Amino acid sequence: MSLRTLNTRARAGRPIVLKLGGSLAESKRLARILALVAQARTPVAIVPGGGAFADAVRAAQARHGFSDAEAHRMALLAMHQTGLMMAALQPRLKPVETLAGLRRIARSGRIPVWLPLKTVERDGRITADWSTTSDGLAARLAERLGRAPVVLVKSCRIPKRASAAVLARDGVVDPTFAAIVERARLDWRVLGAGDEEALAELLQVEVHGETPQTRDKRKPGRRVAAPRAIGRRT
Repeated sequence: MSLRTLNTRARAGRPIVLKLGGSLAESKRLARILALVAQARTPVAIVPGGGAFADAVRAAQARHGFSDAEAHRMALLAMHQTGLMMAALQPRLKPVETLAGLRRIARSGRIPVWLPLKTVERDGRITADWSTTSDGLAARLAERLGRAPVVLVKSCRIPKRASAAVLARDGVVDPTFAAIVERARLDWRVLGAGDEEALAELLQVEVHGETPQTRDKRKPGRRVAAPRAIGRRT
């Protein structure tokens, strides 16, 4: 799915669901990514990863032996913590817990950061175990928003043109993400380390004083190289 098509569909009333992996904070890319997102001209809704907060849940479960269902609920709250941290770092970002609130914040020109617990607890199509992470929740949110495009931003490098099933097999995305994008026929992409320019193009953000459109006009006849990390819907 091309960046231009994703942008067109976002402008048609469905924001791009943008999952920002919690591991970005550990890779020291979070501030740079949030600075790009805060300038977005394309409508977006952020799904935060759990990151170190979710890792703490995994460690506590291993130590104390509580159920996957309880660990799942605690991991949702880990996403809340990451989301609150992101919003604290960029004033345009606004935490929100419901789909109605998400749409309202998006219409206001701010960028909603989805805190999932309230919505997910009422969703019978989400498994309450570790097979569903923030990847799968981002896909489910995109499905519930009327098949919005979904983009995952990861801290690792992403194999070029890998399918969702292959990415799930290799542990890059969770199995729920692969199942939902196939079931709902979602348009999706996965961006990884080194893909900031592709993210800027997706968000219609100026890079060195130029948008992707003005840069293309300034260089007539030149083809823009395809982004390295691409997810295709088959």
